[in-house]
Amino acid sequence: MEKRSKDKTEIVVFICLGDFTCFECEENLGRGAFITLDKNKNALCLSCSDLHHLVFLPSGNTALTRRSKKHSTLYAVVLKWSRSRKRYERQGILVEEEALEKAERECLADAEIRERIREREALRRQLFEEKYVDEFSRKIRELFPHAPKGVEKKIAGHACQKYSGRVGRSAEAKQYSPEAINLAVRAYIRHNETNYDELLI
Repeated sequence: MEKRSKDKTEIVVFICLGDFTCFECEENLGRGAFITLDKNKNALCLSCSDLHHLVFLPSGNTALTRRSKKHSTLYAVVLKWSRSRKRYERQGILVEEEALEKAERECLADAEIRERIREREALRRQLFEEKYVDEFSRKIRELFPHAPKGVEKKIAGHACQKYSGRVGRSAEAKQYSPEAINLAVRAYIRHNETNYDELLI
């Protein structure tokens, strides 16, 4: 199976979840084998697909993956079906061994520079988050000028916590809409000033 990218044809390889037999050589591939699909969706082993010379690079290192793809004349994207999420998920890529070795040398050469860039980016994101929470807090005080002193910071910190899925992370909240701020204040009062949690249990 292939799909078009901007510069070259992208080959897709699948990791077997069940037992497969190669349509051409009839070899029993077993669970966890890498296969491709021909135009009739028959399973082919990597040897019959002329991809057996490629090596597997797992996902996780963005720089290494990007450079390996750049140096490899031929590469394939590796997917695996997730039963829990009901979708194919990327596991890594297959690349030429020489391309991977060259990419590894390049990554080692500038590892310190990339680490400094990551640190700067992390600091920038932290400052942005602090600014966002401060502004959200200020908007709460504008809408509720008679609220107890300092409570707006508690509400903003709770509602805007990263990866929490709370109202402060919504698109409306990031526009500082009164409705989103209202919801954040109501949620704080419900959980901290009433016996709502006891009733919920």
